[in-house]
Amino acid sequence: MAQARQSRALIIVNTDFCSSTGDEALGARRGAKREAEKLSKALSELNYKVKLMHNSTAREMEDLYQQECSREHGDFFVSIISSHGEEGAVFGSDCKPLMLTRIFRILSPQNCPVLAERPKVFFIQACRGGTLDQGVFLETDGGQPEPCSFSEYLRIPPNTAVMFACSPGYGAFLNPSGSSFLQALLRALDGEERSLALSRLATRLNGDVALRFQARGTYEGCKQMPCFVTNLPREVFPFSAMSESHWLLPSLAAQGGPEEEEERQPGCKKSLAT
Repeated sequence: MAQARQSRALIIVNTDFCSSTGDEALGARRGAKREAEKLSKALSELNYKVKLMHNSTAREMEDLYQQECSREHGDFFVSIISSHGEEGAVFGSDCKPLMLTRIFRILSPQNCPVLAERPKVFFIQACRGGTLDQGVFLETDGGQPEPCSFSEYLRIPPNTAVMFACSPGYGAFLNPSGSSFLQALLRALDGEERSLALSRLATRLNGDVALRFQARGTYEGCKQMPCFVTNLPREVFPFSAMSESHWLLPSLAAQGGPEEEEERQPGCKKSLAT
């Protein structure tokens, strides 16, 4: 009987940034490298074949996803990106943005048939704007929520789920101990939550970050709320022993910061001018 192929994980962590002119246009991200190494170890222990890349340029990041199209894959593909960012993009170590739509296009069924049948899961630790979440006090349930809409950048390929560290337009927090979002993911992978379906795991991560985290220092009292977007047509268990081949779908190929005190990662375009 042939041995089952390992699922693959790609982790990209950018901590040091320098533009083509030699300027450090984006701040260093202390704590992110060690956090990524812990995530690599945790996923390896869950039988993932992990590729961990430090300080990749925007072009190198794009090439890493392109390379996945020619590799053998198991039941799942998981990718974690930890970098500066803005709405719809993450920054390479060269301070150039890589549009998320470009990554998703590379991994679409048309361009990456090898992953068409496999659930693809992204965890993205990066700012999505410069607004700070001041948190809210809920006193009654009688009010009507403000209307909202998904970003135009959230066009994801079939059979894909993306979890962002923060909501559209807001900043993500990082300190030398790591980010509240990826630290919550680490706790989940190390605990019983790893056996949950991805949708339930994402809900646990939402609660962990929203209820346990509160910035200190300059950004005292600010909060953070992750955001989960999915078009998976069924429950998947990417970190559980239940992740067997029967979770695969029929072929889709034919379907057409704050820092030390809590730093907000300065990932907006305006940060490039500072």
